[in-house]
Amino acid sequence: MDRNEIFKILDPPAELKDQILNAAIMAGLAFFTALAGIGAAGLMADWRLGLLAAGISAGLELFITLAAQRGLYKKPE
Repeated sequence: MDRNEIFKILDPPAELKDQILNAAIMAGLAFFTALAGIGAAGLMADWRLGLLAAGISAGLELFITLAAQRGLYKKPE
């Protein structure tokens, strides 16, 4: 079985709801990894700033993932 076929790396789902779900999962991952990284590095002076930074990271990841799945962004080869 082809790895790309299993994980749909090169062939994202065609339906918008599946693409939004994938983007939301990636955004959640970005949110919690950014929050964990900020906390582990000891940079969390104020919890609101930590949440803001993690939210910005999640928002960027959401739109980057959607753009890539919709074909608006092509990786440079």
